[in-house]
Amino acid sequence: MKGIKTALTALLLAAALIFAFAADAASLSYGSRGDDVKKVQSRLKTWGYYNGAVDGIFGSGTLAAVKSFQRKNGLTADGIVGPKTAAAMGITLSGGAPATTGDVYLLARLIYGEGRGEPYKGQVAIGAVVLNRVKSASFPNTIAGVIYQRGAFDAVSDGQINLSPDATAVRAARDALNGWDPTNGCLFYYNPATATSRWMLSRPVLLRIGNHAFC
Repeated sequence: MKGIKTALTALLLAAALIFAFAADAASLSYGSRGDDVKKVQSRLKTWGYYNGAVDGIFGSGTLAAVKSFQRKNGLTADGIVGPKTAAAMGITLSGGAPATTGDVYLLARLIYGEGRGEPYKGQVAIGAVVLNRVKSASFPNTIAGVIYQRGAFDAVSDGQINLSPDATAVRAARDALNGWDPTNGCLFYYNPATATSRWMLSRPVLLRIGNHAFC
């Protein structure tokens, strides 16, 4: 009996160590090095949070940039790039979640911030516009890059991107990522009742879904 207890204790300890190692492997902090750090630095530099070298070394400059990004996006400003911060950046860390998880959640947050209350088809259409921009040479070539492009989406500018998406927004994001494009390739949309941009209002409207005009 004593031997069984000892073996069980050893197994539990080993499991705890494995879990701790996995959690550590899926996060970055001051002193970390490698390609994952380069991913973080590259994203932060593109968005204007970081102006240092993309060298894969998590130093004081990267730490300050991560904290700034976290504060801006309603995350705990601890300077650690864990699963939530990585998802907000639209990246996947080695040993972390599947490659699409960050993109699904980020796209769902954008859909929820921009289109909650819209018909389901309209929510999928918002996600499709983001993905159409990713494919276009006129826009950044990543979902995070498109979403965080300066002035691109009101939900980013007013902070609604930080709201937790509901199940409908997550499903809409997955449907868009799986290829459903109700807009047939549109790169823009707006609400005619609230839009003020003359340039946007001058574009030919190809279809309307709910409160949004797509062009």
